[in-house]
Amino acid sequence: MRHNKKFNHLSRTSEHRAAMLSNMACSLIMHKRISTTTAKAKALRIYVEPLLTKAKEDSTANRRLVFSKLKQKEVVTELFQNVAEKIANRPGGYTRILRTGFRLGDAAEMCIIELVDYNENMLKEAKKVAKKTTRRAGKKAAPKAEEATEASAE
Repeated sequence: MRHNKKFNHLSRTSEHRAAMLSNMACSLIMHKRISTTTAKAKALRIYVEPLLTKAKEDSTANRRLVFSKLKQKEVVTELFQNVAEKIANRPGGYTRILRTGFRLGDAAEMCIIELVDYNENMLKEAKKVAKKTTRRAGKKAAPKAEEATEASAE
């Protein structure tokens, strides 16, 4: 029986799955964005977000816990020095999954998984939206109604 085993096994043995997720997490931390299948991206999000949360507090214990999962010293250094500074104020949700379509070979659903605070284009758009002012419907609607009555009178 498979009670309380909700995570996706991805048709792999546990050793293969752990190694694959570790490598994908390292690539995501180093490159800030990777392209993969949607199923792998969802599994990676569950795997990497607790590691990012641990990186917010730089302690020897947290470094050892993260290193036991990632196994690459350069990636752990990058995570604790650069990435942790950007995500320090964020309470969670460090990754974003953007679907890109289907792969030609086997029609697998593809997507891009990225670190949220490193997508400069979306950060710029969010700032532009924040500057937008509100518009009142009452002031604009009255002159248009007068113009419509004048046009119909002629």
